[in-house]
Amino acid sequence: MIFGIHSLLFKETFIEKDLPLLDKCKKLGFDAVELLPFDPDNFPAAKVRQVARDIGLVINMGYGMPAEYNIISPDPAVRKAGLDFSKRLVDLSVEAGARVFGGMIYCGWGYLTGRPRTEQEWNWAVEGYREVAAHALQSDPSLVLGIEPVNRFESHLINIAADACKFIRDVGLPNVKVHLDTFHMIREEDDFTGAVRAAGKDLGYVHACESHRGIPGRGLVPWAPFFKALREVSYDGCVTIESFDPDMERIAKLCCMWRKFADSPEQLASEGLKFLKSVHAQVTRPAPEAA
Repeated sequence: MIFGIHSLLFKETFIEKDLPLLDKCKKLGFDAVELLPFDPDNFPAAKVRQVARDIGLVINMGYGMPAEYNIISPDPAVRKAGLDFSKRLVDLSVEAGARVFGGMIYCGWGYLTGRPRTEQEWNWAVEGYREVAAHALQSDPSLVLGIEPVNRFESHLINIAADACKFIRDVGLPNVKVHLDTFHMIREEDDFTGAVRAAGKDLGYVHACESHRGIPGRGLVPWAPFFKALREVSYDGCVTIESFDPDMERIAKLCCMWRKFADSPEQLASEGLKFLKSVHAQVTRPAPEAA
């Protein structure tokens, strides 16, 4: 298992001037960094790949699809734009050497109709993402596309692990996996360990977020049972701390971060990493032999 950090804890963008963040995260002790190409025209994908290779850092990519690229929109032009943009993000992920492209990448983030999902919306999402996944398979068969269940305030389409499992079965391509996030899980799942077991061998990526998005270990997430469940399903991929800095006005508004949870982003990252590694070590430590 490796541990990652989300770039949005430190930077609102990731363009060429932000490349030194990769080395900073490596020095903080992380194995991986998740990047969001909010400015795809200026995302330095090739340079990210080179720097990451030089310093021994794993790159993951994420996104939350905006309304104009919503592939479950009733407007066919919007759905088409969403598919084209999704393929572009896949191409950037491949160019950056990413292992995972995950998040709310299957419909518009924040898109709510005021009613439960419809069969038509589900079919639009499945058919659309099958096309995106096929494009990804041609570009880089090793790139994992992570379908992240999110809470009810962000989407009505996929809220729990069981939804994500059904989705990837319906898409039916091997590069589409489940992306679990403990922040969303604590709001929607009946059982943390049950959700991990439901994902099982199809679990492709994990966000380790505290219940309030603060320092892991200072909230309500049942970390030890969660890591035990990850071990049970033999998950050995990346566990990424995802949090945000409320001083970043745009991100704070999007993610509703209204108070500080640490003295600095560096404190949140380093203390969170130390805690998660300690829980992981505790869970994986061999039981003492009986006398």
